[in-house]
Amino acid sequence: MGKIAFIFSGQGAQYSGMGKELYDASPAAKAVYDMADSVRPNTSTQCFEGTAEELCKTANTQPCVFTADLAAAYALLERGIKPDCVAGFSLGEIAALAFSKMISDEEAFKLVCKRGELMDKAANENPGAMAAVIKITPQQVEEICKKFEKTYPVNYNSPAQTVVATTSENADAFCEAVKNAGGRAKLLAVSGAFHSPFMSEAAEGLAEYMKDIDFSAPEITIYSDYTAQPYEGDYKALVKAQVENPVRWQTIVENMITDGVDTFIEVGVGKTLTGLVKRINANVKAFKVETPSDIDALEL
Repeated sequence: MGKIAFIFSGQGAQYSGMGKELYDASPAAKAVYDMADSVRPNTSTQCFEGTAEELCKTANTQPCVFTADLAAAYALLERGIKPDCVAGFSLGEIAALAFSKMISDEEAFKLVCKRGELMDKAANENPGAMAAVIKITPQQVEEICKKFEKTYPVNYNSPAQTVVATTSENADAFCEAVKNAGGRAKLLAVSGAFHSPFMSEAAEGLAEYMKDIDFSAPEITIYSDYTAQPYEGDYKALVKAQVENPVRWQTIVENMITDGVDTFIEVGVGKTLTGLVKRINANVKAFKVETPSDIDALEL
């Protein structure tokens, strides 16, 4: 058997009730929610009972999804399932930082709260839109983006899916240009144009906040969204950079496979990353874990 990777979910799959089953069944998972509540009161209530509108606000989404992600990872550890490496999609990377012991769980939770707050502020001050593009290559998407001002590929998700950030004014024309090129574009229900220059102020704010945080070398290999390579060098610069630069998810998965990973376990909310992994390479195993029954069903 090859290596196991834990991959931490990002924003978008949140729902009311997320993590409740693990909270009730796993002491390790419950401890994560208790920690979150001690720092940010009612985080668990928001996860379990929050409305869709409430959970879609970036300042709420990020701490809530972080908590669900880390709780699922620790529930797996509690059952004796350990990864050889980790990666996280967007905010999921902050949970991966905690899991790899680069910073404490509490410090990581405070960091993701600040990140959500700063990105929410940037989204309100610099309104934008995001669209998922399929049926054409990332290179074709890049060429279309060049025809529009302030339009950037921001999530390289798979060979056939690239997410783009643009202005609200350009969104419809961009989608039409994709259609004319033989692709299909769908506007996403998000509150900002993430992982793009629209987020530069948030990135600067996060860098300022991290001045008081001491990062340790990771105890387990963690791949960076910004470089798609294992973390090395200036850790804080990598955390800052991923806020305003593309997430190179396809390359991360390909690099993990090259490094010996053949089993991916998505921890946290939804199964978006599981689907992307299978589209990137159909020969590897990919599972999602967000409930006790998901853990029971794992075939490793």
